[in-house]
Amino acid sequence: MPIHGKRFNSVRDKIDPEKAYALDEAVFIIKEGATVKFDETVEIAAKLGVDPRHADQMVRGSVVLPNGIGKSQTVAVFAKGDKAREAQEAGADFVGAEDLAEKIQGGWMEFDRAVATPDVMGVVGKIGKILGPRGLMPNPKSGTVSFDVERMIKEIKAGKVEYRVDKAGIIHAPVGKASFEAAALAGNISALIDALMRAKPASSKGAYLRSLTVSSTMGPGVKVDHQGVVAALK
Repeated sequence: MPIHGKRFNSVRDKIDPEKAYALDEAVFIIKEGATVKFDETVEIAAKLGVDPRHADQMVRGSVVLPNGIGKSQTVAVFAKGDKAREAQEAGADFVGAEDLAEKIQGGWMEFDRAVATPDVMGVVGKIGKILGPRGLMPNPKSGTVSFDVERMIKEIKAGKVEYRVDKAGIIHAPVGKASFEAAALAGNISALIDALMRAKPASSKGAYLRSLTVSSTMGPGVKVDHQGVVAALK
């Protein structure tokens, strides 16, 4: 059983483990408990009624959070020719093709997100075993493979978040920083839940969004009234 410090326990003691809090109340609790010396990331964990073992129930996509994520994303772009120049003009941090792939093969990983144009996916595929486990592999389903390079870069810089259901049917995703205004965090969470509801597979039966928990990097999780969040979206 994990052993937590006094700060963590003092925050946890204020949370009723049997209660599902309204979103605004849950955000307030998270912000109040985020007292460490760095700006903690706030994350959600959403349990979905899907079986990821079936391809038609794999929930994956991306959403641009209305209030950003509180971090400047470093973007690497795999592109050639005019698209490489377009990427540089759009604010990409690193641009290349074979040369960029060779740097990554050599151990360089100084970027947060990677996107690519379809014509260089053959190059990117060769380093898939490096990018894939880190969640950095460009993929059309997550909106990171396209000839619209400028749009991809601007969305990431604006706060685009990718989500993908894990083997247990849970989505984990960042929604901002503890220093955000409560309304900004609540807005980001609502936007992400809205995207998840829109991504519901047709083959999913029964309750789809089954639980929702919000937490900060160093804090305990707070259960959220997920039905209330969904109702507010309608």
